[in-house]
Amino acid sequence: MPGQPAQAGGVGVNDPETVGLRRPEDLTRASLAGQEAPPTGGRAARRRAARAALEAEGNAAGEASPALPEDREGPDGAAGPQGSQEPSAAPSPGGRAARRRAAQAGQAAAAEPAAPGGRAARRKAAQAGRGGQAGQAAAAAALAEAEESGGRAARRRAAKAAAKAAKQTGTAISNVIGELFITTGVLLLLFVVYQLWWTNVEAKAHANNEANHLQEQWDQQGSAAGSDENRDPGEFAPGEGFAILYLPTLDVRVPIAETTDKSSILDNGMVGHYTEADGLPTAMPWDEEGNFGLAGHRNTHGEPFRYINRLEPGDPIVVETENAFYTYEVRNTLDSTPPSNVDVLDPVPPDSGFTEPGRYITLTTCTPEFTSTYRLIVWGEMTEERPRSEGKPDALVN
Repeated sequence: MPGQPAQAGGVGVNDPETVGLRRPEDLTRASLAGQEAPPTGGRAARRRAARAALEAEGNAAGEASPALPEDREGPDGAAGPQGSQEPSAAPSPGGRAARRRAAQAGQAAAAEPAAPGGRAARRKAAQAGRGGQAGQAAAAAALAEAEESGGRAARRRAAKAAAKAAKQTGTAISNVIGELFITTGVLLLLFVVYQLWWTNVEAKAHANNEANHLQEQWDQQGSAAGSDENRDPGEFAPGEGFAILYLPTLDVRVPIAETTDKSSILDNGMVGHYTEADGLPTAMPWDEEGNFGLAGHRNTHGEPFRYINRLEPGDPIVVETENAFYTYEVRNTLDSTPPSNVDVLDPVPPDSGFTEPGRYITLTTCTPEFTSTYRLIVWGEMTEERPRSEGKPDALVN
């Protein structure tokens, strides 16, 4: 009827979920807007989705207006409605349905894990995801790149950790080796100190005590004429002290013991007498003739013969026994000879300058210093025999 709004076939349709009427093309645009892929990419994407939903709803409300009926002429030329009303379209995305979809899209975006690789990688993935199918492919590529970048970073961190561990291991080994070298060096230094200093301290103390003991013993027993002369060298026990040797120019005073055993005599700072036990029997000072052979250390363990190379012809050598002082003078020196040259202990030693039997003394020690490769020999000849009861000889007084 004229004056009634069109119910069908008009340009306006009733939207049951909105207030007012909307054109069909608006419904189409809203429907397409609702069918867009939900945004992805984190908080920024959810904000954009919510903003789009609000804009769509505002546009729908602003564009809605009553549609006027369009009169058309009927077959009889009268104005009136033509045809029936067009069927209703799908619910507009600008209402509750659109809001539900926007909320679901936001939840999906929130549930989606953040792209690895840092904030820049996530932005690139989100931007690529808004471009449809091609954008999704780009987003996948960006995610793969981000994952690969994260993998490279992890591999770099692992390599750095392995290098650091290897360096620490090498450093630890170097420290252990260094400590071993230092410890070895300290031990060697301590051994050298022991050999060159402490053995001298101990040996000199022992030798000095032994010499004092001999003199006290002789003083307590008193002189018994002929007591020493009546004893053979073999009657003195090995290691037993029976005399004292003086080298006045070298300030040496050292006891003389029977045999030249290294551990019990020489290493204790004493001088040893060559006897039958050594395979090299030599005379005693009180014998009418013969060669009185002595041995002593040149270095370490008291080193009583260290400087006998400084003795010169005419320097005195004094031997004190229980009954007498026997004074010798240096006659000759042999700077170096093999240890096998035992002829230096003969009653008339070759190379000594002596030509006939007499009362001689021979001092033997190692040479060069701190080695035992060769032997240094000093020969002397007796010049005075003085009873002990008459006091010390001039060589010891001066």
